[in-house]
Amino acid sequence: MTEISHVVLVQWSQAATPDARSEIARQLLAFPAGIPGIVSVVEGVSASPEQLERGFEYGFIVRFESADARDAYLPHPVHVELADLIGANAENVLVFDIAA
Repeated sequence: MTEISHVVLVQWSQAATPDARSEIARQLLAFPAGIPGIVSVVEGVSASPEQLERGFEYGFIVRFESADARDAYLPHPVHVELADLIGANAENVLVFDIAA
């Protein structure tokens, strides 16, 4: 089985409040308890000294035990709720999945 790393980068909209950002992080960190097949979740702002973020201010990585687990996660109500909240607060979102 091949693990999948689901990488998401977010550029916040001007309307994104600190409370909304905190709620997004809270919900995201609860993913492993509510969605089967998640190995780990990390989230935060860039720590890169290269400063190549191109406007993306926040990111997270959800590691799945398999592509099937990732595929089941996409329509999962817990994910959909968070995706909608991110979408309501983001100017731009980039998603990149890596099979390893």
